[in-house]
Amino acid sequence: MADGDEKAPYPGFDMSKPSIARTYDYLLGGKDNFAVDRAFGDKFIHDLPGSQQIAHDNRGALIRAIRELVSNSRIRQFIDLGSGLPTADNVHQVAQRYDPDAKVVYVDNDPIVLAHGRALLSENSNTTVIQSDLRTPKAIYDHPDTRRLIDFEKPVAVIFSATLHHVNDDEDPAALVKFWADRVASGSHVFISHFRSENDPRSQELEQVLQGSLGRGRWRTDEQILALFGDDFTVLEPGLVPAVEWRNPEPVDDLTDWQRLIAAVLAVKK
Repeated sequence: MADGDEKAPYPGFDMSKPSIARTYDYLLGGKDNFAVDRAFGDKFIHDLPGSQQIAHDNRGALIRAIRELVSNSRIRQFIDLGSGLPTADNVHQVAQRYDPDAKVVYVDNDPIVLAHGRALLSENSNTTVIQSDLRTPKAIYDHPDTRRLIDFEKPVAVIFSATLHHVNDDEDPAALVKFWADRVASGSHVFISHFRSENDPRSQELEQVLQGSLGRGRWRTDEQILALFGDDFTVLEPGLVPAVEWRNPEPVDDLTDWQRLIAAVLAVKK
């Protein structure tokens, strides 16, 4: 479909502003996006060549994290905050490959995510999609679909995959992690992937692009990312490392500058 032929999916839908979820979908090669999202994504592809690798490396780390949790821990329930649009190897697909009874709650504030997700998951009783914002955690925690699937008396994995860097400092991302830390059982895990700053020109340039287009997007240092866990968690091996290296069985040589700018870390509640 040509860009000029695009029609709003429902009355009142704003096609003038890019969406983080739909832009991410575009960068991963998906088709659930609009011209405004592709134009924004093209800023990374054409103006900052190689930067789209960040999206691919992040996705790979998430897939490995889910596989590790289901294979090597008691975790069988997941809350994916800011899940984005359906793509290959979603959390439920990876988790249920190892245990069909694994339960997943997806959360995103983009209404297109809700529509696509519900269609995809209509026959999967162990998975649901909630339209909500990760910055309103109580609404997510109290949502009847969350309560239907998640038993907070048992360990749960809370996933912040490439989301907390879209929470600005004045919105207190550490408080969002703390909210869930106070409500999940001991042995629960939190996975965070995050834009990683080395106080370098690349991260500063990308931050300016995101802030200029979306009004959000914050590169943080290793110390700032790890501080998001507070005192409730123990960081697991290999610690906070570039996402492409996180528990990757394949050796990774000669990371590009871009690959150093997205990091992943997994921690367990004490």
